[in-house]
This record gives sequence, structure tokens and C-alpha cells, in this order.
Amino acid sequence: MAKILIVEDDKIIAREMKKYMENWGYEAATIQNFKEILSEFAAFSPQLVLMDISLPFYSGYYWCEKIRQISKVPIIFVSSASDNMNIIMAVNMGGDDFIAKPFDFQVLMAKIQAILRRTYDFADNSNLIEHKGLIFNLSELTVLYNGKKAELTKNEARILQQQQKKKGKIVSRDSLMMRLWETDSFVDDNTLSVNVNRLRKKLEQLGLESFITTKKGAGYLIEG
Repeated sequence: MAKILIVEDDKIIAREMKKYMENWGYEAATIQNFKEILSEFAAFSPQLVLMDISLPFYSGYYWCEKIRQISKVPIIFVSSASDNMNIIMAVNMGGDDFIAKPFDFQVLMAKIQAILRRTYDFADNSNLIEHKGLIFNLSELTVLYNGKKAELTKNEARILQQQQKKKGKIVSRDSLMMRLWETDSFVDDNTLSVNVNRLRKKLEQLGLESFITTKKGAGYLIEG
């Protein structure tokens, strides 16, 4: 079943929405830290987001725009600020639908099911990896950190994916070369070094120093 992220700061409403989603068989989660909505989004990797407009720290519009930088996941705004200006703003910022509070749960569920039906293709939903604020989009081959975005080559993305899978553990150069050999005809030791250095440089330009460290004679490490 699909995963639904509920971005709602009213704990009672959020709890009831989560309970209702789960009763319908969906996996639902609520935001725990409203300063880190993007990180929680990436970690949960939902197929749909229910977004309030009035939130602590930053508005739902702000977070919708941030999510749109890394994902095309459907976003339904659920808000009492339901005048025409806010509805237009919600759509312009990347929202897919708008439901006014107070709402009927049956209407909300009907809209959720309709959007999920016409959006997926559930084969491409869990393509975000988040670690220490870095959001890696495997489907788009991009990384995002502190609002800055960089594109990766296929080899750079494969290296980062392999390192992320085994964060906290040293990944040997041989295993990285084997990973690249799966899709390329031949990758030698020098080619691997060039790709790792290019990847590091891109991460450093985003503001991530020493994200991937070298363990001499052993391989590379991303701290857990």
C-alpha cells in the first residue's frame, strides 16, 4: 500500500488523519520536527503528501516548493485558509489539489485514491536517500543540500549509492569497481579514483566537506 506523509501541526487533527489512513490500509506518518520537514519527507519517501498551509517556522507553500526541487510526489493542501488567493497560490507552488478544513474524511479519501490511481506506476517511488541533510535522488541522479543542487553522472551516482547503502562501514575499492563493471565494459583503478574525486568535489561545492573519507589501504567511508 502507498505511504502518506501528513504535514499538520495540530496534533489532534494529525492523529485522526493518521488513524483514518491506516484504517484504509495505508502506511501513514506525521511530522515530528517542523524544522526538518524535507529530511523527514526524504526518509519516509511517501507516495503522497497532505500539507497544511499554516505551519511552525515556514509555511506549507515553502515546504511544497522545497519538495518540488527533489520530487514529483502528489501534494494535497488541506487548510482552513481556503479563499481563492490561497487555493491559487497552492496550485502555483506545486500542489495537486486543495481541500478546505473542516473536511469530510470520505471526501479526503476519495481525492487521495483518485490522485494515487492516476499518478502511479508504483515502480518508482522509493528513490530518495537522506543522510546528514544530503538528499540523494536516484531517479534524477541529483543531490540536494541546504537548498543547493548538483547533478551526478551515472558512475558518480552508483558510487554514492553503494556508499550510502553501507554507511558506517568501509567500502573497498574492489567492490566499487565491481559495482561499476555491472553496467560499463571496464573500469580500472584510475577511473574509479577520478569518479570518486569528482563526486567529492561536487559534494564539497554543496557545503559537505569530508562526506566521503578515504581509509588508506581499505577503501572509502561515509560515517553513519
